Amino acid sequence: MLDVHRLSLLRELSIRGTISEVAAAMSYSPSSVSQQLSILEREAGVVLLRKSGRRLQLTPQAVLLVDHATELLDCLERAEAALAASSVTVTGTVRLAVFQTAALALIPQALQLLRERHANVRIEMVQHEPETALHETWARDFDLVVAEQYPGHAAPHYAGLDRQLLTGDAIRLALPPVDSAAADFGAVRGLDAASELPWVMEPSGSASRHWAEQACRQAGFEPDVRFETADLQAHVRLVESGNAVAFLPDLVWVGREPRARLLGLEGDPRRTIFTAIRASSARHPAVRAIRNALEETARDLASLW
Repeated sequence: MLDVHRLSLLRELSIRGTISEVAAAMSYSPSSVSQQLSILEREAGVVLLRKSGRRLQLTPQAVLLVDHATELLDCLERAEAALAASSVTVTGTVRLAVFQTAALALIPQALQLLRERHANVRIEMVQHEPETALHETWARDFDLVVAEQYPGHAAPHYAGLDRQLLTGDAIRLALPPVDSAAADFGAVRGLDAASELPWVMEPSGSASRHWAEQACRQAGFEPDVRFETADLQAHVRLVESGNAVAFLPDLVWVGREPRARLLGLEGDPRRTIFTAIRASSARHPAVRAIRNALEETARDLASLW
């Protein structure tokens, strides 16, 4: 009989691409991974891997086994969820991936709710960019991801991931406060008037950056991006100190009174925030508990806007 653990290593290779990346993800040595895959090949009785330059390429038979390995892992995860659901106490560890503004605005209250209701649930959180986090949740590195998508820029879909809308927030033009701004900042009353001003944006290649550049171009200008950072708290500081303008979503202001001057944009663009889990873990009480806590937190915040 084929060994499930070795099948999971083959699946990891199909996802990661190299033995060294599989080893790093699984906390094994590369030689141990290679040895286990060689044993699996002998068990299967067919060639599973061929060298293609410096990389290994999966044969059609290996791809077939990867598909079945995914089904087996899903089945095992459903069994674990059903077993956990049979207990009267909600326990377990949930690995959570979130982007920065969600980590600041949503996670603290959600953790408090979880602590009050299910003290035996352990949450391990990592800040990750949404697209990477979605892929790694599908790959089983995380159990739940809080992700975002900007208007017209749908986040990638992965088979077997269950998405649920969490909340949404308006995106506004953020300008320095009038009392600390130079005259050219203070005169702005709409996006088209910000064409000559310095901008802070997220790095090139991100969905938010692409959306922001398109918004400026539709307004008739190319933004002068002088500051580039993925840290939206740095965007806030640069705006409030009178050094830049930015597009900022409302969630960044949770827990603080904005000093920046905020202007609505044409069409009232909104960012969508959602959670995603593997469908095979949907019945796990610990996963459901943190998802429910996040949804309650989002509802509470939405009532304040």
